[in-house]
Amino acid sequence: MNFTESIKNELISSGIIDQTLKVGDIIPNFILLNAFGQAVELQKLLVSGPVVISFFRGSWCPFCNLELAGLQQALPAIKTLGASIIAISPQTNRHTMSTVEKHELTYEVLSDRSNMIARQFGIVFKIPEYLRPILESKGHVLPRYNGDESFELPIPATFVVDRDGKIVYAFVDADYTKRLDPIEIVSILRNIPLVSNS
Repeated sequence: MNFTESIKNELISSGIIDQTLKVGDIIPNFILLNAFGQAVELQKLLVSGPVVISFFRGSWCPFCNLELAGLQQALPAIKTLGASIIAISPQTNRHTMSTVEKHELTYEVLSDRSNMIARQFGIVFKIPEYLRPILESKGHVLPRYNGDESFELPIPATFVVDRDGKIVYAFVDADYTKRLDPIEIVSILRNIPLVSNS
């Protein structure tokens, strides 16, 4: 069994997917630092419109890099619909900055140290000890990227949130190679009323 299948089976057997935030849930407000060390508050972004929140594992993950690039390509269409994007990972600020520069990202990329916010979404899992050598053999030394020895990561997930902070779409899959298509994100945003109900 390969690494992808092993992680997938671990997540399925843990039942974590059933415990994540779902459509209709109100997400907690949060403040995280972006790549430039500036505080970004979710609530302030929601004042302007819906927010697409993408949790990713880190710049060492090729699937995450493809997703981040895809979100950048979709950004003009997303902004036209009055929405914004934030991408969140447990990486240190230094690695967050490296991610932004490498992919020339112009949306907010935030550092969620110790997965504090990801934990509130119910998407944090620990890499089992028997799988850690496989990651490290590929050069993916998590403590170096995340600044701690927890070996915890978020399940890659995308939440589309309306101006009231309510989840209108949630994509969480045990298979980390699967991500929400940016084209689908744009389609989802087109169906969100621009006026807040509150």
